[in-house]
Amino acid sequence: MDSVEIARFLTGMTLAVHIIFATIGVGMPLMFAIAEFLGIKKNDPSYTALAKRWSKGYTITVAVGVVTGTIIGLQLSLLWPTFMQMGGHVIALPLFMETFAFFFEAIFLSIYLYTWNRFKGKWTHVILSIPVIIGGSFSALFITSVNSFMNTPAGFQVKDGRMVNVEPWAAMFNASFLVRSFHVVATALMTMAFILAAVAAFKLLKNKVSKDAEYHKKALKITMILGLVFTLGSMLAGDLSAKFLHKVQPEKLAAYEWHFDTGSKADLVFFGTLNEHTQQVTGAIKIPGLLSFLADDNINTKVKGLNDFPKADLPPLIVHYFFDLMVSLGVFCFIISAAYVATLIFKKLRRFMHAKPMLYGILLTGPAAMLAIEFGWFLTEMGRQPWIVRGYLKVKEAATQAGGLTFVTIMFGLLYIVLMVTSAYVLIRMFKNKPAYKDIAAVSNERGEQ
Repeated sequence: MDSVEIARFLTGMTLAVHIIFATIGVGMPLMFAIAEFLGIKKNDPSYTALAKRWSKGYTITVAVGVVTGTIIGLQLSLLWPTFMQMGGHVIALPLFMETFAFFFEAIFLSIYLYTWNRFKGKWTHVILSIPVIIGGSFSALFITSVNSFMNTPAGFQVKDGRMVNVEPWAAMFNASFLVRSFHVVATALMTMAFILAAVAAFKLLKNKVSKDAEYHKKALKITMILGLVFTLGSMLAGDLSAKFLHKVQPEKLAAYEWHFDTGSKADLVFFGTLNEHTQQVTGAIKIPGLLSFLADDNINTKVKGLNDFPKADLPPLIVHYFFDLMVSLGVFCFIISAAYVATLIFKKLRRFMHAKPMLYGILLTGPAAMLAIEFGWFLTEMGRQPWIVRGYLKVKEAATQAGGLTFVTIMFGLLYIVLMVTSAYVLIRMFKNKPAYKDIAAVSNERGEQ
């Protein structure tokens, strides 16, 4: 591989690892805030114990997220020097604000963790979770702003290969910022809900501590309801994203669906194989008119095809598979969560609520949702190719020409393996042989003392 390919691989590997911890960073604070709220509202120590245990585990993922996030910042300068030289000053504001948002979150997370039962007012501690939620969410929004700028650059003029007359706010709140931010936050919340639901399902299937069963059932109920709500939000975000791409990045939408010829009543294509020479798709499931409908709520909408764009400016057509996998996994999560919520609504279905097939389905939603996140980021990053800043700077022009990247990539790969294995080990050890019923009893005792 040449230096450009190695730089892309190393950046992609770093993002693939970081997005796991970034997703948890956005989604988890709201989860333990809701659990604590329910604990007070229902006067149920089980929910308060949930909040305590979830927030305790969250500290590990935050620590690892700091490491991987810092590495991304360094790699922007080391692997993509031309990009930073050309436009680093344009995206400086959201990068700085992202760091500020993280520190804001970290400060209030520390206060939240160390002030349980320190206040006379029972709602005071819940209120402390709000800055943590804001910090985590805004951290994601600011970094998404940088990524959005790369897709829809704005707020500058180009002179002698430099971006000048910079308007930082226009650059930060570029055309794709709102729709992409909505998508990022909604999918992060959805994924976090299903990860926690998968943990609860695993505990119920394993059932080593019978006293914890009700605790895990309550965890399952709250996370699956939230999972369904956030999945619907993610679907709405996906619909808005498709409409945005149709108007602003039509070549990206066409690549997603292997749509070559401009026309109305465009088909939505699921999977299949493509002969790029003949532009023939075989073995695919085609839904007539659905791509046009997604583009503009009308099956007669004309969707631009790949043949209308210069071949040198088209993304790799493998993005089609990432799109299909992302959508398929999202639909799977929707079906499982809808089925579970149906057992809550209809009495005749209650016997299936904690049946093994249901629990195994829920167990799969955790990895499915996280994989959907990963495929979604591969999709959006590869879909921007060959540009690093769309319309202004190509990836091959932005990458470093320095040698020794192969060794650096291997070392970072080993680092990520160590981080992933270590964080998983610590999280397992943190709760191993520490049944929830003891934490519930401790919460009950604390309330009695108060």
